[in-house]
Amino acid sequence: MQVILAQPRGFCAGVIRAIKIVERTLETYDSPIYVLHEIVHNRHVVEDLKVKGALFVESLDEVPPGAVSIFSAHGVPTAVVKEAEKRNLRIIDATCPLVTRVHLQAQHFSRKGFEVVIIGHPGHPEVEGTRGRVEGPVYVVSSIADVATLRVSRPDRLAYVTQTTLSIDDTLGVIEALKKRFLIQGPDLSNICYATQSRQNAVRRLTRDIDVLLVVGGRNSSNSNRLREVGEHSGVPSYLIEDAEDINRAWFWEDCVVGITAGASAPEEMVQRVLERLLAFGAGEVREMDAEREHMHVRLPESL
Repeated sequence: MQVILAQPRGFCAGVIRAIKIVERTLETYDSPIYVLHEIVHNRHVVEDLKVKGALFVESLDEVPPGAVSIFSAHGVPTAVVKEAEKRNLRIIDATCPLVTRVHLQAQHFSRKGFEVVIIGHPGHPEVEGTRGRVEGPVYVVSSIADVATLRVSRPDRLAYVTQTTLSIDDTLGVIEALKKRFLIQGPDLSNICYATQSRQNAVRRLTRDIDVLLVVGGRNSSNSNRLREVGEHSGVPSYLIEDAEDINRAWFWEDCVVGITAGASAPEEMVQRVLERLLAFGAGEVREMDAEREHMHVRLPESL
């Protein structure tokens, strides 16, 4: 068995920033420190931050008035911000700057009198956060089939934005379907973040040389699920695993070539544990894709 590691893979700059925000907040302020929702969609990251002292909650009702509260990297609706201010919480916003850019784009279109279509997955924290930042009409579509049944009030005044962690291929199809049905404008694929694009592109290149793809990431991680789909669409059996314990020996054979990538919220240590499991199965050669490493850095909030 041979193993090829995708490059780039794993943590993106926005995730690194979000984790550092929680760690720096724990160092700067007296505990307890509350985090609204999972800071990123990876249970290993969340459990590690819990051990360090962070308290994760699903509602601001669980946060005492005046306490330090961190918003997750996925962003939150305006109503949540106002509720936090009403409760006199000390807010530290870990929203990914690329998600914030989507908020600003959606608000810009809405203020100009456009109804806004969000291309994304209903119920996903990022989509709900964007929806909650817009005062006017907002619609959410996730597929070409959704576009076919979409009913809007102003078909001549429509604009779209996209969830940052989508599959580029799927998003192109939805945008094309929207343009066929409506007079609509939007930022094409510029909302899909650089990390999502680069990891999907790496998987496309990787699938030319492998027989099986393993994607390390949380089951509720949108970008990790999209990586598995990219591999599957390329004709390679692809599996999303949270850790090494999820691996099934029956997926492999003696001389197969296994590719490993990781979602933008998956720590490298989980990739190494997966690699150790494959070595125990008899993997021999291990190599990394020949590709330039990412050098993106995002500043922490001024308060930290």
